Amino acid sequence: MPQDRETRPRVVILGGGFGGLTAAQALRNAAVDVILIDRENHHCFQPLLYQVATAALTPADIAWPIRRVLGRQGNTQVLMAEVKGVDLDRRRVRTSARDFTYDVLVVATGATHTYFGHDDWAAHAPGLKRIEDATAIRRRILMAFERAEIAADPARRQALTTFAVVGGGPTGVEMAGAIADVARDALPPDFKNVDPAKARILLIEAGPRILPAFPERLSAVAEAALRRMGVEVRSGAAVTGIDREGVQLGDERIAAGAVIWAAGVQASPAANWLGAASDRAGRVLVEPDLTLPGHPEVFVIGDTAAIADPAGKPVPGVAPAAKQMGAYVGRRIAARLAGAKPTAPFRYRHQGDLATIGRKSAIVKLGGLTLTGFAGWTFWSLAHVYFLIGVRNRLAVAFSWLWDYVTYAPRSRLITNPARG
Repeated sequence: MPQDRETRPRVVILGGGFGGLTAAQALRNAAVDVILIDRENHHCFQPLLYQVATAALTPADIAWPIRRVLGRQGNTQVLMAEVKGVDLDRRRVRTSARDFTYDVLVVATGATHTYFGHDDWAAHAPGLKRIEDATAIRRRILMAFERAEIAADPARRQALTTFAVVGGGPTGVEMAGAIADVARDALPPDFKNVDPAKARILLIEAGPRILPAFPERLSAVAEAALRRMGVEVRSGAAVTGIDREGVQLGDERIAAGAVIWAAGVQASPAANWLGAASDRAGRVLVEPDLTLPGHPEVFVIGDTAAIADPAGKPVPGVAPAAKQMGAYVGRRIAARLAGAKPTAPFRYRHQGDLATIGRKSAIVKLGGLTLTGFAGWTFWSLAHVYFLIGVRNRLAVAFSWLWDYVTYAPRSRLITNPARG
């Protein structure tokens, strides 16, 4: 660290996700000392977590040590600790390790799953936000087939090879398609007593259609593609119960070997730490420059922040939005400390909507450009490889996808800690 460390302003960034990491990188040349605090030691590329959950990729393909990403920034220190609270008056962050003072604070602590008041469902229907979630879901899916292979009762085998994905947004659509791929193409040669290709896969959406953020025509294209893959799409069906044996849809009971939750997210407890107003999802209501009302030294970004785009629509909780916020805040902090005039308010630039449907189909909406099928999948693949961190990971993921496409053989079908499956 620089010799004049104690005399320079200190910027503390909470969270090493897309927003926090981008903010730190934007401050690489600023005359500040940056401390980035995260409870994990790695940055995870969340858009591809579902591929870890379905054995297409390994955790190392989509996660990188934060210290390695920021290691060459001489003004930046990375610390692993869990945030416990923020003292705005004393400008102090409380963590599981110790307290840290700040001159400027950037809160980028992301979001987690929400079960809409049914937290007891979490034990039976894991969501997908962290590497641990992905490996737990992978274990449940693969263990369901292993138990079906041993089961003597045909009805029990059918129940075990039924998979319910709750939530028809991009994560749910991608997860359902990926499970269908691995069941139909990769697993059949590995089992003798059960046929994975006959697995029943349900995508359950409470709303009138899947992918509600997409135009209705593209939503219909995605649903048709899923049905061709054998996925049962159940729209207008609200889940009323989940337990270790399956799901309840009103009066209908569906026994399942694994249930995956993709129905909603809740912001981190940042609003409570800051004593701030929030929306229904717990996101902090921020000023147009992403600062906390009444506290211009505190910025809130990414999934933790609630702000509208120029059209008045809420900025979505997606990686491009978090990265844009991180870059904006980094520039604004550097300019403020350099005595420059304040920059314009944050303006989100929507870069399009993408969702993949299995191994050879996707839908893409970029302004007036629409792509579907294989053309959409090609664009989706190139876009995701481009946004990965590091040449090694780009090559590794690209090779994995190419190999899987040619061989129909995902390479990560490992069951770790089977007792928990």
